[in-house]
Amino acid sequence: MNARERFLATVKFKSADRYPYWEMGIWGQTYERWIREGLPEEELAGDWLRGEPRFAKLDRREFIPLNLKPIPSFKETIKENEQYLIFRDEWGRLRRALKRGTARGTRASMDTYLDFFVKDRESFEEMKRRLDPHDPRRYPENWEELKERWRGRDYPLYLTENCGFGGLYWNLRNMMGTVGLSVSFFRNPSLIHEILDFMVDFFIEATEMALSEVEVDAFIFNEDFAHKGGPHISPRIFKEFFYPRYEEIIRFLRRHNVRVIELDSDGNTEPLIPLFIELGIDAHWPLEAAAGMDPLKIRREYGEEIALYGGIDKRALAAGKRAIRREVYRKIPPMLELGGGYVPHVDHTVPPDVPLGNFLYYLQLKREIAEEYAS
Repeated sequence: MNARERFLATVKFKSADRYPYWEMGIWGQTYERWIREGLPEEELAGDWLRGEPRFAKLDRREFIPLNLKPIPSFKETIKENEQYLIFRDEWGRLRRALKRGTARGTRASMDTYLDFFVKDRESFEEMKRRLDPHDPRRYPENWEELKERWRGRDYPLYLTENCGFGGLYWNLRNMMGTVGLSVSFFRNPSLIHEILDFMVDFFIEATEMALSEVEVDAFIFNEDFAHKGGPHISPRIFKEFFYPRYEEIIRFLRRHNVRVIELDSDGNTEPLIPLFIELGIDAHWPLEAAAGMDPLKIRREYGEEIALYGGIDKRALAAGKRAIRREVYRKIPPMLELGGGYVPHVDHTVPPDVPLGNFLYYLQLKREIAEEYAS
């Protein structure tokens, strides 16, 4: 099977020669550690989601590079010294970033978010002026060349980059922040409904040309709307504010023959999974182990109603080969025996406490299991 056939068969719980070999990526600090530990840079370089790092021997995926962020961007540097950078990002968020320890774009700690752009209807109107769905800069300059490259491909193609659109909660949080958004669900629900309706229209109008001119296999709703203890929003809030907008976008995607719709969120999303299934979401990832997301538990509860990716505890990779073997064999073979519909990979990007040797051992085990179950 080629990578495209394997992906579609796996997600749809059909027979495949093996599960796709995917990984989400690594921190910049991990990159530097593995170079120090002897991995040639030409073997490590590249986009992990596209399967580019040669040493890992991953399956290929591709993503349409649409720009669905504010144009023009709000980006500007406000203040900088030896320790900190204070800046506005593309969404107008005011952030303070610690410079010390940054490696290849990965900071050693999360930025501090100082302010958010959308506070009321007036500021949202200003944001809307930067979200013109028909701005030609939303499509890459080599669009015609890319269309030809993707014709007759043997790998899956996604509608946007991972996090290229984000999702509905994701974009609200970008505009208002977690606290501002959480309060606004109750104090200013009409504004939230207005923003969501606008974002649905924006998404549909901005992506219509891509879906009309290219055969697209998949789309990701990136949401990150949960933490260790559960979702940031209740099922009631999800049902009232998000469910009808998901329905509209999913209907649009299905009309354009997008076969796989995924939902990505860190944290524990279990209370929302029945709603994902009801909406027709095909796959959920990355199943963060530290938040209690266990692919076996979810599969036993929901069967073949939703495919699952991820779930391999990154902490086990730092703990040594015995812990890695225990983690991999506790999850992957039982998931395959329960009917497949599973792509095993680390439950997020790999942090710098993971030695290269441990990661290579983990990749070896995944391949051994895949070969065993293919025979």
